[in-house]
Amino acid sequence: MTGRLLGIGLGPGDPELLTLKAVRLLREAPVIAYPLSEGGTSLARSIAAPHLPGGQSEIAIELCMSVTRAPGQGAYDLAAPKIAAELDAGRDVAVLCEGDPFFYGSFLQLFARLGSRYPAEIVPGISSVMAAAARTRRPLSARDDRFAVLPATLPDAALRAGIEAAESVAILKLGRHFARAKALIGTLGLTKDATYAERVGQPGERVLPLAETGDRAPYFALILLYKGAEPAILSALAPEASR
Repeated sequence: MTGRLLGIGLGPGDPELLTLKAVRLLREAPVIAYPLSEGGTSLARSIAAPHLPGGQSEIAIELCMSVTRAPGQGAYDLAAPKIAAELDAGRDVAVLCEGDPFFYGSFLQLFARLGSRYPAEIVPGISSVMAAAARTRRPLSARDDRFAVLPATLPDAALRAGIEAAESVAILKLGRHFARAKALIGTLGLTKDATYAERVGQPGERVLPLAETGDRAPYFALILLYKGAEPAILSALAPEASR
């Protein structure tokens, strides 16, 4: 029998925002794998660290951040055989993933390569969108509101169309696209309806109105925008509600 491929959702950064199932599997898995940034650090591993028993084998997936797909794909091409060797030996491999494995998660790349060959179990995690809504006390949607999640990497026309098509919007993957996304929201007259959240649940967390931000943002930042008419949400977003 082969080992299981475990996609473990770790949530946005707070080690206490893991599910009981995620913690159990992290403690039981003999092997863990995680993305490693070019600077030699792993946010995923740091989130999981308080729950790791020690003594586990580790596979670091060294990522090259690039605007093109090829470098990142190469990292997963190299990591997949290493993980497969552990699975073939009958050892479970817990792949650590910030947020949720299937929501813009790097685990998707490994699942595409290994999911059809080995038994897999996916443990969902709290996404940055849900964590930001809770942290900012901004309800996302209610009743008939449409909710859209948009990557800031989209061209302006597509980003505008996505914002116009929904009452509630979350814009992710800001980074170097932040100034452009912020300017677009301004042209739509929606700046007053938007909140900015950065590194939610991590050291250096920042939450403030979009109007009070500069023109730079890290990759782990998002914008929450509500332009609907649901009374319950409008009441919760009123200035009085945050006092």
